[in-house]
Amino acid sequence: MTDSAAMRELLGEEARETQALIDSLTSNIDDLSSAREGDNSDDEHDPEGSTLAFERSQADAVLIQSRDRLTQIAEALERLDDGTFGTCTSCGQAIPAVRLEVRPYTPMCVACAS
Repeated sequence: MTDSAAMRELLGEEARETQALIDSLTSNIDDLSSAREGDNSDDEHDPEGSTLAFERSQADAVLIQSRDRLTQIAEALERLDDGTFGTCTSCGQAIPAVRLEVRPYTPMCVACAS
């Protein structure tokens, strides 16, 4: 059994950190879009390194993952409220406390998540 108050605090911290990352990524993506606006140069062949398109693509991917994590955190809070937190949504077995400490929003045990 997990301490729901401690898990709620851990999930809250995860949510705050994830939201800060989302805010930062959104700002970076906006900056990349602004930098590219009105510029018709070919950055695909820029010898200086990665392209703006590549950087934006990476930021978009992390942004999608971060938004998904926020959804998972909200779902974990719902499981805390309804008393199913810490139980694998796939097999019904208890999720080890160590896994929940590392990834408190996980809905599945290691075996089912693999």
